[in-house]
Amino acid sequence: MEIKDNTFARQFETIVDEGLVTVEYSFQEKKIFLTKINVPDDFDDEIFISNLLKNIMAIAIERKFKVVPILPKIVVFFKKNPVYKELLPPGIRL
Repeated sequence: MEIKDNTFARQFETIVDEGLVTVEYSFQEKKIFLTKINVPDDFDDEIFISNLLKNIMAIAIERKFKVVPILPKIVVFFKKNPVYKELLPPGIRL
């Protein structure tokens, strides 16, 4: 899966057959706040979204960022994948 970090639009982007999938973020003090997932109208592949989020977690690990999940769907991802809980900043409990 190829993910582009579009820093101008503040979103991670990847292409699927149906169109563009994006995960919007904001950045503050070595923390990345994941705020929104945008998918094409006919797209509902939850496994793909989970894999996309895993790839974004790998980027966060590589860049030594903490991750703050704002969107409920991303909170659920953290609950289903406790291996990534180390990326949460101190004081964030799910």
